[in-house]
Amino acid sequence: MLAYHTQTMHSYHSVRDKSHYMDWDHQPKQFKIYPETYMRIPLDKKNPEHRFLYLIGGLTAQKNYPGVSYALRTNPSAGALYPTEIYLQIRDRKGFINGIYHLSPQESALVLLHPLDEEEGVENCLHVKRVSGFIFLFSALYYRSSWKYRDRSFRYCLHDTGHMLGTLEASCTLSGKSYRILYDIEKKALNAHFGFGMEEFFFSSAIVGVEDKNLTCKALSMQLPYVDGTGTFESNERVEKAYEETCELCLKLQTAMPMFDLDKERLQHAIWKRRSIREFTQKSLLKEEFLEVMRFITQPIPSDCDVDVQLYAIINRVEGMWQGVWKEGVYVESGNFARKAGYLCLEQALGEQSGVTFFLVGNDEQNYQAMMQKVGIIGHRLYLISEYLGFGCSGIGAYYDEEVAAFLKSDGMILYALAIGR
Repeated sequence: MLAYHTQTMHSYHSVRDKSHYMDWDHQPKQFKIYPETYMRIPLDKKNPEHRFLYLIGGLTAQKNYPGVSYALRTNPSAGALYPTEIYLQIRDRKGFINGIYHLSPQESALVLLHPLDEEEGVENCLHVKRVSGFIFLFSALYYRSSWKYRDRSFRYCLHDTGHMLGTLEASCTLSGKSYRILYDIEKKALNAHFGFGMEEFFFSSAIVGVEDKNLTCKALSMQLPYVDGTGTFESNERVEKAYEETCELCLKLQTAMPMFDLDKERLQHAIWKRRSIREFTQKSLLKEEFLEVMRFITQPIPSDCDVDVQLYAIINRVEGMWQGVWKEGVYVESGNFARKAGYLCLEQALGEQSGVTFFLVGNDEQNYQAMMQKVGIIGHRLYLISEYLGFGCSGIGAYYDEEVAAFLKSDGMILYALAIGR
């Protein structure tokens, strides 16, 4: 098992022995804002291309509590901390200058960072030919998460980036666009081009466009200055080491596209209204709903590194189905494990009161970054199909790792937990 994953496991004793003080006076800011000297393109949601971009991490609501406000987005985030940033290259799209942009959710705008000359592009760092259309790049400002979650935050940065890839998939589905994800990118070269220190680093890319197999691009000439994205920063050696150690991949190509048969108006509503449920009514889901969820979340994900992920479902309340542990259409064990599921999820009621509590498991430590982002994509699918079908979902990034593995009789890494229900 990957050393980092082992070092950041939760146990009954560790969550009680390693509590830490939250310095609210030094909470990192949630938005990265480039200087006013950079040109902005305000996003008009009535424009189909602008709306396509806005639905990838755009703001959907504002939550206000005493002394703090949260701007909610199309993507969920652990602790509503939003470490993921989106950059993109646009070429040959009407209404846009060919260039490198930052997608700024707070400003609801694209920020032009670097106009492209005719021959250059980020393709040189992605091992692809010249692309007409959109190339997305996803990074993490990890201190936004490590401020609260410390060493375990690297997991959450990967989950969050996977959720952001899920918003891209959903927006592509709504717009009738194809996409493919690239994990095998020159991360360190891109980090340098964009002026990142170790405060921010790239994880992945996605192409939404047409690749011309006859044209190549020369190296990007852009060298951006450093722009502070957090306002305050404390380095975390374990997070930075984990990033360095997991950048290399062993590629496993997946070319099949998902086949989603969804009403687009209902899907758009689900994208806008998606929220993390805080409690369930404990009313049962229907068997047909559960099976529709499974069909949706197990569709292929086109990428250059498709890692195997096992889905375990703890069936708590599904009308027409036995209670028990369900894996790939087969009951591993029958019984009422609702209370056990709640305990395993750090004794959170969500795991016990759900219709179904999922645990996602994997073994591929060579492809850790790709694997953790994939479970984020699956998690985002679970959010959207739950909202689409009229019930709720909540991601659970904290659980008793070893006890979950023992309960499931698995020797894999426990990657993510999610709960769905009414």
